[in-house]
Amino acid sequence: MGTGGSPLVGEVDPTEAWRILSTEDNARLIDVRTRAEWGFVGVPDIGELDQTPLFIEWARFPDMSVNPAFAAELDSALAPGNPGPLLFLCRSGARSMQAAHSVAAHFAAQGREVHCLNVAEGFEGDLDALGHRGGHNGWKARGLAWRQS
Repeated sequence: MGTGGSPLVGEVDPTEAWRILSTEDNARLIDVRTRAEWGFVGVPDIGELDQTPLFIEWARFPDMSVNPAFAAELDSALAPGNPGPLLFLCRSGARSMQAAHSVAAHFAAQGREVHCLNVAEGFEGDLDALGHRGGHNGWKARGLAWRQS
């Protein structure tokens, strides 16, 4: 638990996220971006780790309204019992942090512990000097496996 009674959410860079996914048997990657982002930008490919990301929208395109059932949808998509580390990924790390906090609170309210980690930099990373994403930092820029969906 974090301070003030709110569940603690950690943060890792994409390379550390890959390491956790490759070494922790129960670790799961949750891509919280929109269906449009998955379709047009691409998705992480963790098949060589014998895994598939969970794809659950945190906010729904086009109005970006928060999915009120997000935590419950994720909970039911996970294997029974307390899961291993949950790694949350979005475009640049903001929505995934919100989603991680929501899930940590959801589990805490049930008296269950879960280790939630935000993947800082996200899938596409921060804007570069020209205002573009995907080359400065993030999952793709760090050379981690991904594919067009």
